[in-house]
Amino acid sequence: MYRSSTNSLSLSGSVFEQMIENDRAYANDNYFMPCDEREQTRLAITHQCFTSILDDQLSFQSIPHGTTRVLDVGTGTGDWAIAVAERFPNAEIIATDIACFQSTDIVPPNVFFEIDDAQEEWTFTDLFDFIHIRALSGAFRDWSTIYKEAFQHLQPNGILEVADFGFVRTAESIPDSYLSIYNGACVTAANQAGIALGLEHMKKSVLEAAGFSVAKSRTFEVPLGTWMPDARKKVAGKMALISTLEGLEATSLRLLTRHTGWKADDVRDVCGKVQEELMRPGVRPSIPCQFTVARKLMM
Repeated sequence: MYRSSTNSLSLSGSVFEQMIENDRAYANDNYFMPCDEREQTRLAITHQCFTSILDDQLSFQSIPHGTTRVLDVGTGTGDWAIAVAERFPNAEIIATDIACFQSTDIVPPNVFFEIDDAQEEWTFTDLFDFIHIRALSGAFRDWSTIYKEAFQHLQPNGILEVADFGFVRTAESIPDSYLSIYNGACVTAANQAGIALGLEHMKKSVLEAAGFSVAKSRTFEVPLGTWMPDARKKVAGKMALISTLEGLEATSLRLLTRHTGWKADDVRDVCGKVQEELMRPGVRPSIPCQFTVARKLMM
């Protein structure tokens, strides 16, 4: 049985209102990624990319049988939370985000969407068996606080899984490439904004400082496009390419216009040139995708 998602929303006392900036919609005045229809489409494709990388699994670490409570932090369109709810009908799935834009109006009865900022104190009264954080590079100024909250809200032996993409790269370095200009500008703008892009938040030391024991970590080199001969990598690569090309503007527009003085037209121009570079024959672009699994060991 499925139900309307309107019954599952907790609006935390306020109605979500978008902010329009440079023709893109944002959830608030701080987070640099948009939340408009274009971004929702990209996130849905990104979800399919993650599952393809994992051979149609929803997580790198299998969610244990008997799991009763799962938390999906920064759920976005909610595709992951909905899929987990369908596979675990007896578990309660809490999906939080600063905006409400799940991809379907009909959801399983055991998934609940809440508008919540993970950077604020977590107020859940019951502990979770599994906490999932995916594709939130740059979302938080202080990842150690996020991990400490996750640790406190996990059952003993509970699992935290973090997954994210790093920076796009090519098989051979292209001197003065637009990709290098783009990556460098984004890093500079992110530093100005007080956040870090990339995979620094997934370092073992950062998780261990919050009390976790890192069980395993793996980085997949995902081809962008269909240049790899392996059939499975072609599928993941096709979706990764679409997500990456659309994500160039999504990632950079607010960062560069707010923190480094770029004009919106210049940002879009560079994004277009990066797209052209990545599509050239023989460039063989790829992007690292890392999964890290940590446990809250019993004391």
